[in-house]
Amino acid sequence: MTGLVLRLAGLLQSSGERGVFHYRDTCAFPTRSQLIGMFAAAQGRPREHALDPYPHLQSPDDTTAPSHRDLTFTIRIDQPGTLYRDFHTVGGGYPREQGLLCGDGTRRSQAKATLVTHRDYLTGAVFTIAVQGPATLIHHIAESLERPRFGLFLGRRACLPDEPLVLNAHSPDPITELLTRAPLTRNRPPAPTDTHLSTTFVWEHPPPGTDPTTPPDRESTSEPVNLTPHARRHLPRPLWMTTEHLPVHLYAGPRPIDTLTAYVHGESA
Repeated sequence: MTGLVLRLAGLLQSSGERGVFHYRDTCAFPTRSQLIGMFAAAQGRPREHALDPYPHLQSPDDTTAPSHRDLTFTIRIDQPGTLYRDFHTVGGGYPREQGLLCGDGTRRSQAKATLVTHRDYLTGAVFTIAVQGPATLIHHIAESLERPRFGLFLGRRACLPDEPLVLNAHSPDPITELLTRAPLTRNRPPAPTDTHLSTTFVWEHPPPGTDPTTPPDRESTSEPVNLTPHARRHLPRPLWMTTEHLPVHLYAGPRPIDTLTAYVHGESA
């Protein structure tokens, strides 16, 4: 097992959990489905093959090919961002014969021709993520993210990621990187008297140092089973939430790009 460290930041991002057509929600942090979908896009995989295993990456000692199920994500919430709700309209202004269809096959009346939908986004959010999995699969994902075949976005096509996206492509212990080395982006600098930065972590397994039988704090409907548009299906995934007290020197400063660039190039944070 090895890992990589990613940073998801951008003007907008959205990670749906339970959205339907009229209302597209967003989770407070990137979901497993969103991340796996982004990896598939980077590799040029269409939706119907996004969750296929990787037989060409199978080592002689393994009995099965690696797949997305072998990946584990740990999320550090650097900046939670602000919830932003956008309003969309569909179907208004057309003649009735071109209007929206109802469930029984008829057209909506002119008085109800316009359908309003709500879509939630996070603005100004920053997440640093440890991805762990088989070494061959992690290496393949890292290469794909640095040279993507399809465009990458943070949940929706309008949500483009900031650079740098890949902070560390070959980390033997990416969780330790989150706790001790990876620069932390904050809107406000720490106070002169601060000795640590309280930061929320999201774990897909009981956090280190805790009882393995500790029940999860929540469930997220984010384990992808099918990502095709008309048969999309997800299963629930348990998650654990903790507050970690990170060293104050991880603060990336008023120009995070400088500190992040130094970190990417292996210089001291």
